[in-house]
Parts: sequence; structure tokens; C-alpha cells
Amino acid sequence: MLIIGLTGVWNPRSWGIEITDDSGKQVSLPSPAKRIIALYGAYNEILAAVGLEDRIVGRTKADKLPASILSKPSVGTHLRPNIEIVLGLKPDLVIQSMGRKEAMLVVQQIQQEGIPVAVFSPNNFTELFSVIERIGRLTGASVGAEELVGRLEARLNRVEVKLQGISHRPSVFFEVRYHNLLGAGQASIVNDVIQRAGGINCVKKKKKLMRINMEALIECNPEAYIIQQGPMNKNPSDPSSRSNFQVLDAVKKGKVLFVDEQTYSRPGPRAVDAVEELALFLHPDRF
Repeated sequence: MLIIGLTGVWNPRSWGIEITDDSGKQVSLPSPAKRIIALYGAYNEILAAVGLEDRIVGRTKADKLPASILSKPSVGTHLRPNIEIVLGLKPDLVIQSMGRKEAMLVVQQIQQEGIPVAVFSPNNFTELFSVIERIGRLTGASVGAEELVGRLEARLNRVEVKLQGISHRPSVFFEVRYHNLLGAGQASIVNDVIQRAGGINCVKKKKKLMRINMEALIECNPEAYIIQQGPMNKNPSDPSSRSNFQVLDAVKKGKVLFVDEQTYSRPGPRAVDAVEELALFLHPDRF
């Protein structure tokens, strides 16, 4: 229905909220979301950083941040949430991470029940900041989202200033998993973390994850070896104790850093912490 008035044309849909998510679909809400379930933990961290953690009504069983969500009902896993529990919590918005086929099947099931779902897939800081801003619009918290992006950008800019004029960017290998060795590729948030910290990712493939054999790792011969610790890489051993790893320059020189998996591999506000930590490790003279 269109109503013609003194000021022109009024369309009732303009009173709602609409964004395009990373799957290319329009997500429409009649009003800002008040009851939210994020099926990927990074979005809970974004909501909390914008000041909206009180709107989170459920969590996946693996998610523990912010700490306040531990008291929220668990809806199951990221890929296989219990749809009945999700529906019972009466969310007006579900947020999912785009990726594996199982995750998108869940999106379809929830959408069929009439619940709006926004799907995001940030793989660098520019995309992450876009996600934060779109979450801000969906929740009626655009100002808070813009302020959060501003704070994160300012911290990245401070690192950039400190690294201006560096004469050498060391090559870096980021170990996602040790057994059946996986490295972070060029299409991951880790790649942007490495670049902004003044390093060069020695994995050149445009993939999020890349299986690496020992021959390829030795050819890469990284100057810094970063090992994530977390669900994907539980209790990784020191490379100096691994067969054949002693030939790597990073291991010979002790340039090995163990880091938190979720801080580095999860595209959320803490990814800026990762840049700051890694920049200090790669270029201590600049800090």
C-alpha cells in the first residue's frame, strides 16, 4: 500500500529493517531484533561488544563468551542445533556462519519456521567491520556498531603506524592443526592478521585451510611458526620435539608462538588482539 501525502510517497516497508547478508539474501525485520540466537560464537562477541549481550537468548554448547551466556540455554552444536529448542526460545533473529553444507541446511529449516536468519562469512577485517555494521542495523544499534568499528580501526591504525618503514616482513606459517598438518590460507581472517602484523603468509593458496605436507613446509621454511591451541588443535606439541621440524628456521631460532585459536581464527573483535600480539612477536623492536 502506498499513501500519497504532502511530503511525497510513504511505503510501510520503509519502517522496517532490511540488510543483504553474505549469502546474497535480503533479511527483513519489522523492528530491531530483541531476542537473538547466534549459532557461531563470534557473533555473540560482537553483540556483547556493542552492548547487546542481554538480547542473547541461547547459545551453542561450545560457546562460552561473553561469560554471561553460560547461563543461557544450549541449543546444541553450530552445525546441528536442536530446532525445537531454537523455536522454543522464540528468537526474532538467528545469526549463522556461512560455510559447510550442514550449516546452510539448518538455515533453511529455521527460515521455513518463519524466523529471519542472517548468514555472514567475514574473512578479513573489511568484511568483519561490514558484518558488525549490519548487525548494528538489525538490532537498532547502528551508533554502537559504528563506535565499535571505530575503536577497532583505531587500534589497527596504531599498529600500522608503529610498523611503518619496516625493512623486512618475515614469512609466517600458521598451524591450524598438527596431525594431518593444516595451515591457514589466503582466504582466512588469519591471513589478514598476519599481513597487518607485518608478516607474510607462506601459504599462497586462496583457501581458508590448506593441507600441507612436510616437503612443502620445508620449502616454505617460515621465519615464524604460529601454533593455535583450541578445539581444532588440542594439546599441540612443541615443534622442536617433532620429527623433521628442527630443520625449519623458525624452530632453529625459537621463533615459535602458541596462540589462542578463537582469538586468531574466529573473525570477531578479538582478532584485533591477535594483530597486536603477533606484531609485537614479529617486530619487538617497534614496540
